[in-house]
Parts: sequence; structure tokens; C-alpha cells
Amino acid sequence: MSTKFQSKLGEFGEIMSIRYLRKKGYKILARNFRMGKYGEIDIIAEKEGVLTFIEVKTRTNRLYGSPCESVTSAKQKKIRRVAEYYLMITGKMSCMPVIAFDVIEIISDGVVVFELNHFPQCF
Repeated sequence: MSTKFQSKLGEFGEIMSIRYLRKKGYKILARNFRMGKYGEIDIIAEKEGVLTFIEVKTRTNRLYGSPCESVTSAKQKKIRRVAEYYLMITGKMSCMPVIAFDVIEIISDGVVVFELNHFPQCF
């Protein structure tokens, strides 16, 4: 699978995730929030006072396991570090909101979503 296709598939997955989250009542605050070379958070959203940091994993199949299984403890640590940076630069660290870390996994061919699973507060 080409890197270009993987990039397009990932972007498609994020767009589908945002549509899903909006339908569920989430307000999207940021997309692809980066902390330099240290990492990024795919989606930052808020619902009912909970600030949620969301990792999106999109795959074409489950040959190598489910997409959410690729969110390893090392990846979780990076996401937490970037989330802390987001809280610091937005001034939210001083009032420390309720936060959650979610994963959305998608199985898709880049045109049709075959499966979308949302795992709230999973790490």
C-alpha cells in the first residue's frame, strides 16, 4: 500500500470521525494538533464539559489486527504529552477540565465506511 494512499485513507477516516462526532453532539475544537516533532492529536473535541483527545485509526481490513490495537502504550504516552501541551498553551491547565482519551477505529476502502467503532475513555 502506497504512503500516498495511506495518507488519503487517514484523512478520510478523520473526516468521517468528525462527522460521526458532530452527530453525537461533540464540538470540534482542533484537528491534527501538533507539538513539533513530539506528535499530534487527530481530533480535540468537547461535549458536556468533557475535553476529549481522540486518536483515529483507519485501515482497509483487519489482517494485522484491529486498528485500535495499534494505539500502543508508547503512542498513548505521546498523546498524553501533546494533550498536556494543548492544555498549557490554551490556558486550560489552570482550571484543569475533565478530560478523556478516546480512539475511533474505521475499516474503509477510502470511499465507503464499512465499520466505525468509538472507544470512549479507553486510556
